[in-house]
Order: sequence, then C-alpha cells, then structure tokens
Amino acid sequence: MRRVTAATGLLTLLGCLCTLAAGAEEAPRRTAAALMDVLMWNREPVGGHFALIDQDGRTRTDAEFRGRLRLVYFGFTSCPDVCPTDLQEIARALNLLGAAGEAIQPVFITLDPERDTSALLAEYVPNFHSRLIGLTGSPEAVREAAEAYKVFYERVARPDGGYTIDHSAFVYLMDPAGSYLGFFPPGTSAERMLTIIRPHLPNR
Repeated sequence: MRRVTAATGLLTLLGCLCTLAAGAEEAPRRTAAALMDVLMWNREPVGGHFALIDQDGRTRTDAEFRGRLRLVYFGFTSCPDVCPTDLQEIARALNLLGAAGEAIQPVFITLDPERDTSALLAEYVPNFHSRLIGLTGSPEAVREAAEAYKVFYERVARPDGGYTIDHSAFVYLMDPAGSYLGFFPPGTSAERMLTIIRPHLPNR
C-alpha cells in the first residue's frame, strides 16, 4: 500500500489490467503509467465527490460515507478473476475484524454502467459481503468518479468486432473524512490489508 511500502506492487499494477466486455464512451486522457505515478507518489488529490445509484436504486453520494473508513474498489460484475478475487479479500478482511469491521464501509463502483444495473448489482454484491454497497450510474457519472480516484480504464477493440475495456484494479483506503490514505495492489491478501487498516480503526 502506498505511503507504507513505496514501490509495493508497481510491476504488478502496471501489468495487472483485468478485462471486461462492455462499454465506456471514451478512453481517459491520461495513461495507466501517468495515473500510477499520481497514486504512488501522491502527486494530486485522490477521491472526492460522486453521486451514483446503489443496488437498491437510491442515489448515494460520497458524503454519506463520512465518519467511517472506506474501502473503495472499481470493477465490473462480469470480471472473470481479478475483481472477484479482490472483493473476496475485502470481505475476508471485514470478517476477520469482526465487530471492529463495522467502522469500515466497503464500496464497489462499476466501470460497466451500461450492463451493471442496480438490479444486477443487487444480485452480485451480496455474494461477497452483506454490507458491500454496489454503485452504478450514467457513463458520465461513473467516469467522474473514476477520474477522481485516478482509475485507468480504456476501450479496446476485439477481433470479432466487439470491444473490451482494460482497467486498473486498486483497493483504495479512505479515512473517515474522505481523504486518501493509500491503495492496495491487486491480489493483496486480507491479512496484509489488516496490517495497514488496524492502526486507523477507532479505539484500537
């Protein structure tokens, strides 16, 4: 996690782009390497305002999650391996914490809003944790959130005439005020997450 281990997972992060068969309107302006530089060295603010729709069809904003630590993950429901693996580790970390895990809000934000409707998220997120909130919205609203968190995602044409989207896969740790504490690279175990999270828990 950045700010604790400066170069942890850099090669993994640059090479670990998971793929989805779905839509985004345009490629982001900055490259994966440029966004990685921001995250690794804290060159710009990370996180910020969003207004998205949860799995129950309600509008949720970042302000609603203030007062608790937040684990934020961007992915998509049809992700074949990286996304479900990371979501499982987030859930396992919360379970290992027991009652102390109530101080953490896990949030999953789809990068595939055209397919990942609220109804689909309602089926998907309970597979990982009962308190996991899934968020979707318009492509523009999702892009705004992704840009705030410096998420790389890019449309890539497939030989069959369709396309996929490559995207970065980070777990962001945000403090109770909504400020960025750092990120975990793809494949980080629950135990490793907890070594970083525990010092930030209240009444530890």
